[in-house]
Amino acid sequence: MAEPGEFTMRAFLNGKLDLSQAEAVADLIASNSAVSHQVAMQQVRGGFSSKIKLLRDHLLNFASLIELELDFSEEDVEFADRSDLKKLIFQISGIILKLLESFEVGNVIKNGIPVAIVGKPNAGKSTLLNLLLDDDKAIVSEIPGTTRDVIEDEMVIDGVLFRFIDTAGIRTTTDIVEQMGVNKAFDAIKKSAIVIYLFDTHELSSGDLNLEVDFMKQHINGSQLVVVANKIDVEGEEALRKEFSSFNDLIYISAKEGRNINELKSKLVSLFDTKAVNATETIVTNARHAESLRKALNALNKVTEGLNNKVPGDLLALDIRYALDELGAITGQVTNDDLLGNIFSKFCIGK
Repeated sequence: MAEPGEFTMRAFLNGKLDLSQAEAVADLIASNSAVSHQVAMQQVRGGFSSKIKLLRDHLLNFASLIELELDFSEEDVEFADRSDLKKLIFQISGIILKLLESFEVGNVIKNGIPVAIVGKPNAGKSTLLNLLLDDDKAIVSEIPGTTRDVIEDEMVIDGVLFRFIDTAGIRTTTDIVEQMGVNKAFDAIKKSAIVIYLFDTHELSSGDLNLEVDFMKQHINGSQLVVVANKIDVEGEEALRKEFSSFNDLIYISAKEGRNINELKSKLVSLFDTKAVNATETIVTNARHAESLRKALNALNKVTEGLNNKVPGDLLALDIRYALDELGAITGQVTNDDLLGNIFSKFCIGK
């Protein structure tokens, strides 16, 4: 019987794929949105690999010259131009920083954009979650405080994967269990890229909403805030738009009747810039790759520090070699059996 990832591993061992391309095969199989599929395909084709190999080749050239100097240490000669090396380190560090910045986007592409639905009890959060997911995922009741734990599920909208998180209603309570749910709601807010603040149009006036929005902005920790007015089916959308006219970006919906839900979906998609994801864009989606890039960057920073302090070539060579090893670990040029066993054990049988 075939082992997990056996055929992809054979392709890697026979030089048909490098390690990052082999991992992209698993990402391609697991992709559940158009964007994640597109990024995985780009990596299978070797876009990320070629960039890493190019960086490594440039660095390897200087590493060879510096290590050559060690053979002539008694003659005090320099084969590697230190100013050129400093420029190269600066260029490579800039590229690595850009790749690391892309990991923030890549991570949400792969795992879904976390969206927390928050608000006061009975604002219609669970009804909205069920509507977005097209499923009765959460219990809906007219009794305030029904949701006491975090409820989470995924949905693809216009090719983008979102992870919606329904939370307990935020209010002061003496109920210990409900208070635990409220605490979890604030934890979900901190971890989310987008926060939907849903409010009942009959419970809040325009002035009250100002206070609520200010309160939310203090807790969203840099996330995007989308304010949504619910229950327009009761009073009418036109009257509510007049009442809350000072809020330009307010989205008016009826979670009960499903009115204007497409407007909310379009807003969520617009907050995630899919234009940056194209066939030529290199995006890091793998946590192992991101960690290796961080270690390589730290090593290159030490090389720069060493060049500024005019340290001996043997010490420079150590840090350059460490950076080369970390870059090589991404593509599999530097690897070990334990690493390979861990990576390919996560594949499906065969593949």
